[in-house]
Amino acid sequence: MSGYMPYLSRRTLLKSLSSGFGYVAFAGLSTAAADAERKASPLAPRAPHFPARAKRVIFLCMHGAPSHVDTFDHKPKLIADTGKPSPIARLGNAKLLASPWGFSQHGQSGQWISELFPEVAAHADELCVVRSMHTDLPAHPQAYLMLHTGNSQFVRPSLGAWTLYGLGTENENLPGFIAIKPVGRNGGPQNYGSGFLPAIYQGTRIGNDVTPVADARLGNIKNPRLDNTSQRQQLDLVQSMNRALLEREGVHPGVEGVIESYELAFRMQGALPDVMDIAQESAATKSLYGIDETETADFGRQCLLARRFVEAGVRFVELSHGDWDQHRNLKADHARHALAVDKPIAGLLTDLKTRGLLKDTLVIWGGEFGRTPHAQNGDGRDHNNKGYSIWMAGGGVKPGLSYGMTDDFGYEAVENPVHVHDWHATILHLLGLDHERLTYRYAGREMRLTDVKGRVVKDVVA
Repeated sequence: MSGYMPYLSRRTLLKSLSSGFGYVAFAGLSTAAADAERKASPLAPRAPHFPARAKRVIFLCMHGAPSHVDTFDHKPKLIADTGKPSPIARLGNAKLLASPWGFSQHGQSGQWISELFPEVAAHADELCVVRSMHTDLPAHPQAYLMLHTGNSQFVRPSLGAWTLYGLGTENENLPGFIAIKPVGRNGGPQNYGSGFLPAIYQGTRIGNDVTPVADARLGNIKNPRLDNTSQRQQLDLVQSMNRALLEREGVHPGVEGVIESYELAFRMQGALPDVMDIAQESAATKSLYGIDETETADFGRQCLLARRFVEAGVRFVELSHGDWDQHRNLKADHARHALAVDKPIAGLLTDLKTRGLLKDTLVIWGGEFGRTPHAQNGDGRDHNNKGYSIWMAGGGVKPGLSYGMTDDFGYEAVENPVHVHDWHATILHLLGLDHERLTYRYAGREMRLTDVKGRVVKDVVA
């Protein structure tokens, strides 16, 4: 999304107006009134299906898949049997590998948390840890897309896009969905894209996974040629031509998206730079997030930006960190990654709680799957899609809860298994959205984030 309406030649204008757009019939939450409201103002805030516990989401995405048996899933038997052959016969000579890190219980809830996360552990009584997650495939591209879109085979709208489509945004001058430093592989833009939903619901990307967030810039946020008055005149001309085309054709989702995108881009010029300016924050706040320390500065800045965004009315913010894909060098690299995110995440939880935002902000931590309890390359773990952990905090989840269980070694979810579809349904439920009613007509049927599956895990809902 451009930050300003750039100078356009007559040829470019004519080309943009005559280009073809695929037609997608517009369907809403289930009523004609909701459809009309969304079409008239697609980003305007909308009432949920039922009273919501969460108003907004911060997704702390750990790309590459952290090891659950080294972080939030304590396995005493794995420690006792380390070095012995895996109980899974098909794995041949694979040897069990105990976690290099100790686990201890924290808070009144007694949550078992690895020493990798001492700062997050101080928030144990705010965490709802789901230790029985599972997904379809143990391959990064497919699992990462499943995590974000609920589908590993086709291009589908992301979780953030569905959230924005269902609820709109609370600040018309800012994007409703922001992705900070998203990864460029394993689906890339699909993970924050809008799929078959109108383009206005896709995430606005800030930075990428190979550039420090301090150096991230949103392109074209300022117009070097025109002042605001001249831009407004130019935009009015372009929009009048777009609306004339829309009036002639009746329904044209592509042109509708362009109209809204141009207007939002114009408004963002004044609002977004101010929200992204963390120089306004106190030294104490920056220290809380670890911005003054080399190891934590980058993710700390991401977390602080996330707080500033949701405080300003952004509906969905995703932060990314990785690569947690340790097939080797598990001890060194998992320790390095955990150090980079532990203090910033704890600072985020503290800051949200202090400001009264945690109670209706759903904070999520997790990756695309887990890792095996057996060793790989002597100091590593392979992929494991059959059992892993995520945690949630705030936003109406039960605090201090450990839900579900994997087997004694951590290979597979054996108690209260939670599929990604169930997890998505539960997130939408916390936002006041019925995953079976949040639909969009495409390819002849009503599509939804959870496809034809998914159940709300009510036991984790406060």
